[in-house]
Amino acid sequence: MARRRHSWTALIIFLCVAGAVSSCQPAPPEPSTGDPSAEIAVDINQSRDQYGKHAILIQLTNTSSSAIVVSSVDLRSGLFQQDITWSPVNGALELPPNQPKSLPASLPEPRCRNNTVGPPTATVQFAGSTNEQRQISTEGSDPFGVLQRNADELCLAKDAAGVASIVLDPELDVAPDGRTAVVRLVITPAKARAQNQTLVIESIGGTTLLAEQPSDPWSRDVKITAAADAHVLSLRIRPARCDPHAVAEDKVGTLIPVNVAIGERHGALKVAAPAELRGRIHDFVTAACSAG
Repeated sequence: MARRRHSWTALIIFLCVAGAVSSCQPAPPEPSTGDPSAEIAVDINQSRDQYGKHAILIQLTNTSSSAIVVSSVDLRSGLFQQDITWSPVNGALELPPNQPKSLPASLPEPRCRNNTVGPPTATVQFAGSTNEQRQISTEGSDPFGVLQRNADELCLAKDAAGVASIVLDPELDVAPDGRTAVVRLVITPAKARAQNQTLVIESIGGTTLLAEQPSDPWSRDVKITAAADAHVLSLRIRPARCDPHAVAEDKVGTLIPVNVAIGERHGALKVAAPAELRGRIHDFVTAACSAG
C-alpha cells in the first residue's frame, strides 16, 4: 500500500512538472474591473435662483469610502461652444463620502445648429487621502434635460436678438386704487442688422407674482421685423397671489415669459425686470394685497 501511495505521488509530481495538470499552479489574479470614474458621480440640475440666469448646478457625489478634495470640474457638451467650468473661489472643495454637493456654473455660448448631441462628459481634478492629484472623466447624468432646455432658450434668445431686443421699462405706473399697475415691454428692432426674419410675440405669460388683468388683456400675435419702428406693449398687472410668503420668497416672480416664434424656433424668452422695477413690483404687490 505504501509503495502504491509513493507511486501516485511521483506521478502527480511528474504531471505538475510537465504542465499537464493546471490545478498544480496558483490561479492568476483576476483583472481589475474597478472603474476610477465610479469614485465621483456627476448630475446636472438647476435651482430656482438660477432660472433665467443661464447658470446650472453641477452636483458631485463621492462614491468612494474616503473624503476627496476637488480642485476643478469641466463639463463638456455638444450643446455649447465651450466647456462648462467650475473652479473654487475660496480654496478647493472637500467632498466627503456619499454627501452630494452642488457647484454653480455659468453656461457658455450655445451651439445652435448641432442636431447630434450625446450625453455630457465631466472631467474632475481631485486629490485623495495621499494628496496625489488625479483626473478622471465620467459621463454626467441630466435627468431633467437641463442642458437641452437651456441651450434651446439661449438659441431662441440669440435668434430673437437678431430681429429686436425686448426689455422691461424700469418705471411702474400704479393705478389710483392701487389694485393694478402697468409694466411696459420695450421692443427695439435691430435695424443695423436688417434681416428678413419676423419675430412673432405669440403671447405673454404670468408669473408667480403677476397676473393679467382680465378687463385689460395682454397683447397677442404681435409681429416684429428688424426694419420696424420701436414699439411698446403696456401690460396691466395684478397680484397673482397674496399669501404672506409671496414676496419674501420670490425668485422668478419678476421674470416675464414672452412666448415667441422666429423661423422654426418656438419658446419663451425670459425678460427679467431691472433692479428698480423689481423693487417697485414687490412694493406694489405688497400694497395691493394689504388693501384687499
